[in-house]
Amino acid sequence: MATFNPAELNFSDSALEHFRDMLNSRGKGEGIKIGVKEAGCSGYEYTFDFVDEILQDYQIFDKGSCTIFVDTKSLEFLKGSLVDYVDDGLNKGIKFVNPNAKAVCGCGESFTV
Repeated sequence: MATFNPAELNFSDSALEHFRDMLNSRGKGEGIKIGVKEAGCSGYEYTFDFVDEILQDYQIFDKGSCTIFVDTKSLEFLKGSLVDYVDDGLNKGIKFVNPNAKAVCGCGESFTV
């Protein structure tokens, strides 16, 4: 990761590589949509989806090898976060280092603000 901006959503190189690999294995798509929704044991959880058409009402993070789309409401929860991909034995997946989260559930899937 070259730079970190506390006012934006930041991505590690491994996260971008993971998203790019997912798009390539799918064989189509404009990018990845990241969001936040009310759910989970702590109140909110992160969401991911593929984007097949450009989403005009979304904040677009063009990272060269991958384009990330985030809706405005979700971005308020995610500002200053680092999206990372960890591969630690059986524990593989996207990890959010979110300074806005006051508490995270034990499984790491949901958070409280």
